[in-house]
Amino acid sequence: MADPKKPTESQEERKQGGFFSALKGLFYGMAAHSHVSAALKTRMHLEHLFMFITLGDMLGIPVLPPYYSLRILPYAVPNIKSWKMRVFRERDFTDQVF
Repeated sequence: MADPKKPTESQEERKQGGFFSALKGLFYGMAAHSHVSAALKTRMHLEHLFMFITLGDMLGIPVLPPYYSLRILPYAVPNIKSWKMRVFRERDFTDQVF
């Protein structure tokens, strides 16, 4: 009968596989980090543009005729408060550094 304290080979192989899998995930994460951050930044800019086009009247810049703005408004309502906070936030030159 096998000693229960001594790990079997399948347990050792799983530990090695787990280590290499974690190492692989680490390198993949390091390589993909710039792509993910660029995609998130692009999404942020597109959301800003969508909200600006839809609610530009709040800023005094009518981009779309009111008819189309009112048609799009139900999709923009959940984000109005956070968008206004982002747009009207006081900015510093160090914001672009980080």
